[in-house]
Amino acid sequence: MPRVGQRGVVLSVILVGYLLVLIDVSILMVALPRIHRDLGFSATGLSWAQNAYTLTFGGFLLLGARVGDLLGRRRTFMLGIALFSAASLAVGFAATPASMIIARAVQGIGAALLAPSTLALLSTSFPEGPQRTRAMAAYGALAGIGTSIGLLLGGVLTQALSWRLGFFLNVPVGLVAILAAPRLLAETERHAGRLELSGALTSTLGVSAVVFGIVHSAAAGWTDPVTLGALAAGFLLLALFVREQARSPQPIMPLRLFASRERTGAYAARFLFNGALLSFFFFMTQYLQAVHGDSPVQAGLAFLPVTAAASIAAAATPRLIRRSSTRALAVAGCAAMMIGTAWMSRIALNTDYLTGIAVPMIIFGIGQGLGLSTLTTAGMAGIDTRDAGAAGGLVNVAHHTGGAFGLGVLITVFAAAGTDTHGPRELLAHRVSTSLTAAAILVACALVALVLTGARARRPAPAQSTSEHLTESCATA
Repeated sequence: MPRVGQRGVVLSVILVGYLLVLIDVSILMVALPRIHRDLGFSATGLSWAQNAYTLTFGGFLLLGARVGDLLGRRRTFMLGIALFSAASLAVGFAATPASMIIARAVQGIGAALLAPSTLALLSTSFPEGPQRTRAMAAYGALAGIGTSIGLLLGGVLTQALSWRLGFFLNVPVGLVAILAAPRLLAETERHAGRLELSGALTSTLGVSAVVFGIVHSAAAGWTDPVTLGALAAGFLLLALFVREQARSPQPIMPLRLFASRERTGAYAARFLFNGALLSFFFFMTQYLQAVHGDSPVQAGLAFLPVTAAASIAAAATPRLIRRSSTRALAVAGCAAMMIGTAWMSRIALNTDYLTGIAVPMIIFGIGQGLGLSTLTTAGMAGIDTRDAGAAGGLVNVAHHTGGAFGLGVLITVFAAAGTDTHGPRELLAHRVSTSLTAAAILVACALVALVLTGARARRPAPAQSTSEHLTESCATA
């Protein structure tokens, strides 16, 4: 444990590593229109600037947690930051869509190593009791404001200088964290075990192939040989992954986690929920800048209603659960997000910001804050101690792969909506409107999944366990 005088510095080092992961997504989002123009992405290809990151992040999360067990959390923390920072430098220098997609994929692998290690280091650096509780509160608060920081910082840098600076800044920040880690962070115990690299590769490649097939169909059609081949290969790889996990003595995703239909419903709902959530930011940042006429900074500020509402709702969730139930709040969260998405799907060329965007954003944000917190709790319900790490990892895998899958589906809807007879601004507004309508359907499906699986109300103990708190904080990022 660090000395009392050092604990603030130790917490800062850990939170810096976590912040790199948090703000990276939102910095990219507000810069998407400039990236689209500067690198020459196609309308559908632009989704891979985000999906390359989320697919590798989600696909390698379980492996990243296992690497931390084998090598030690501090080493893995430093390795993750080093890989993430190097890839950030490559993103900043990217001159083509392909080079950016590859660099973003490597960033995702770095984040998958980094994120689980921040959680473990936080628990080992602070003793049980008030000190750890305060550290957890800081960690959770950072999860709430990270998106807002990224949106505003990305907007300022994109407008004043270049979107590339948002990624270049990761390098000096990462170097400081790497140099400080061995001086301030204690190494955790190393555990024996196997590194299931084949499972992580099979699952990540499988999901990536399915998403690629879906996105490729937007331009080539569903009967195109490449589309069909990618989808077939993806589903085959996923089937092989499930078979391998069933036979493995040390699976990275124990299939017994799906024995409870209630947890399975929570994982499915989380998958669909985040597909709509990620797509909302992806499409609305383009609408705000290209149709509404906002600058990158104004677009970042325009998202404040949703990020503020989400933070407030997430903070209020523990108290609300004590008065109601996890299931009731999860259903309420999905319903609010569905209503907010459906309301925003009515946007057009001259939609008023206050009534057509800001107010539904508040409803959307309330749903986001309630939904992410309660779906995390539902995904951890009834888990044995031996499976706590794997279950927390699975919640986050559902979160990130669901985001990539949902964006892949909705980008095909986007491409199919409208015709070239519209003006460019009117066409984009129509396409975003149609895509958000489809996103509302995704959230409706998440709501149906919760209802059909009949997750029972579970009132948690007044004091949430450290492992649950850590997992929830990570999952709400």
